[in-house]
Amino acid sequence: MKKKVRHDEISRRRFIQGSIAGAAALGVAPGLLTPRPARGQPLEVSLRPDTDRLRVVGLHDPSMTRGSEPVTTWARQEALIADPVVEQNIDRMARALTGKESAGEAWRTIFTKPPDKAWNKVVVAIKTNNIGRQHSHSAVLRKVCSVLVDEMGVQPGSVFIYDGVHGKKMMGKTPFKDLPRGCRIANQWGGIDTPVKVPAPWKQGLGETACIRPLGLGEVDILVNLAVCKGHGKKFGGFTMTMKNHFGSFDPKWGHRDHATDYLLSINKTSQVLGEVSQASGSLERPRQQLCIVDALWASQKGPHAGSSSQPNRLFMGTLSPVVDYQVATQFRRDIMHWPIDEEVTGRFLSDFGVSRKDLPDGGRILDAMKV
Repeated sequence: MKKKVRHDEISRRRFIQGSIAGAAALGVAPGLLTPRPARGQPLEVSLRPDTDRLRVVGLHDPSMTRGSEPVTTWARQEALIADPVVEQNIDRMARALTGKESAGEAWRTIFTKPPDKAWNKVVVAIKTNNIGRQHSHSAVLRKVCSVLVDEMGVQPGSVFIYDGVHGKKMMGKTPFKDLPRGCRIANQWGGIDTPVKVPAPWKQGLGETACIRPLGLGEVDILVNLAVCKGHGKKFGGFTMTMKNHFGSFDPKWGHRDHATDYLLSINKTSQVLGEVSQASGSLERPRQQLCIVDALWASQKGPHAGSSSQPNRLFMGTLSPVVDYQVATQFRRDIMHWPIDEEVTGRFLSDFGVSRKDLPDGGRILDAMKV
């Protein structure tokens, strides 16, 4: 009987060989693929970052909400959330993620700007989830906006909150409260209409799709991914979190056809999401997507249109989207909630990015920010 190979055991050599083939097809040397923002050139490099970028932190704190109403509306959830506790816990998670003693040091470690820009010229995009009945919560969004504006010095008018597919009536569906004055609810933010090239595995790295315009044109310096914790089809692993959240940044139609898993993985490898690659080393040098949060104050086994079915009172944070989703899917959705996931697809969240389970820090577990 042929031995089944686990995806997290696929060698990094195979990943790099695939990258070399993709580079050859594009007529450039492997490791020298530098993004060209105007056309969105794809990145084909091994994305295994340093240990810190592989870390995922989480916490469970029932005091983040008042009372227990697992099945309820977004508006009711907003009323039940203890905003100051959520905001304090997000600072706690940032400290745990970076190992810094103060929240200010932690945030200055997480967020970095282009070297040729002052903070007051930096453009930030925040991708929220506005599909169905479960959405990003105000307390989480407000904390991220406040950090960017008050701690980092980003101008409020340069913070754009968007969902390119389901954000048309964002303020009506999700009237986010108490954001820093001037932060922009960008709704669909001009629409998903800008062509970008997409790396392998989708269409062997020869495909092109449409992207939200400011990302596609290279106008975004920092991308923040605010996801919720819901179920979805097996082709996406059985869940939708940070990676699937970018179906509101790129044309989602290709994710509902053949090779949907490949498309999900590939759009999250684009320079629009990942960022800049070093010409000298071929490694990810300055990430564009610098923070990923999974809001699991409420969550559901079903989705993406389903309402909440559980009130876990949990938050998760990391910087590398596929690792965040892998860890939360396996250690929270599967092991704690006992919600089924597709193990093969979920394994590709690591292997297709050149990461193995043995690479994961903290004994391969989500770091509990309440114990740090």
